[in-house]
Amino acid sequence: MDSGSLNCPDCGAAVPANSTECAFCHARLAAIGCPKCYALVFVGSKHCPRCGADVARPSDRDATPLPCPRKCGNMRAVRFGGADMYTCDTCNGLWVDPDTLQRLVTEHLKPSPMLGTGISAPPPTRVKLDTVQYAPCPLCKSLMNRVNFAHASGVIVDVCTNHGTWFDADELRRVLEFITSGGLEAARARELRHTPAVSPMPAVESPWTIMRPALDSQDAEVIIKALVSFAGRRKQ
Repeated sequence: MDSGSLNCPDCGAAVPANSTECAFCHARLAAIGCPKCYALVFVGSKHCPRCGADVARPSDRDATPLPCPRKCGNMRAVRFGGADMYTCDTCNGLWVDPDTLQRLVTEHLKPSPMLGTGISAPPPTRVKLDTVQYAPCPLCKSLMNRVNFAHASGVIVDVCTNHGTWFDADELRRVLEFITSGGLEAARARELRHTPAVSPMPAVESPWTIMRPALDSQDAEVIIKALVSFAGRRKQ
């Protein structure tokens, strides 16, 4: 199956994974249906077509709704796959706070299969940028930064450093798939290889440390008289 598409269970048509419904028969896709890989699945599916896990529905949790960064309305506070987040039932986007995202990354982190083999990891995925639409953080309302996750994944996410990350439909699944495949570790190794080693700065002695031996020697009086004489000439 193409990683960027699903097949409609009703009519069999290929549907982009970030769609909300089938363009041919209008069958509805669930916002998030797989608690393991966070892939979108069609409503009514029992198993994830990507990883085979049992499909589940996000359970509501007691938290104040937040406005969707895509201005669809309010997002629901849910717990899904053991993680607390917010989901928009209109655009299928997800809002994840920094601590939850860090835990998800850690759980899916695996060393790159290329590391330690001497074989170069694949280059960063080039991103084709569409019209940029900056989204506001649902908490502080400031426009978020658009970032290529890990500078190599090819998934552009919207990030508020203080409050969280916004994933458009199917982006969280793509990010976690990138991490599980070893892409994050490969990106780290690539950055280390291209970061020049920084030589430590030599210790600089203070002027007093340099002058003290001369002032303590027998020539101190001569040096002081010479300095006084030189200073006097500069004033004339």
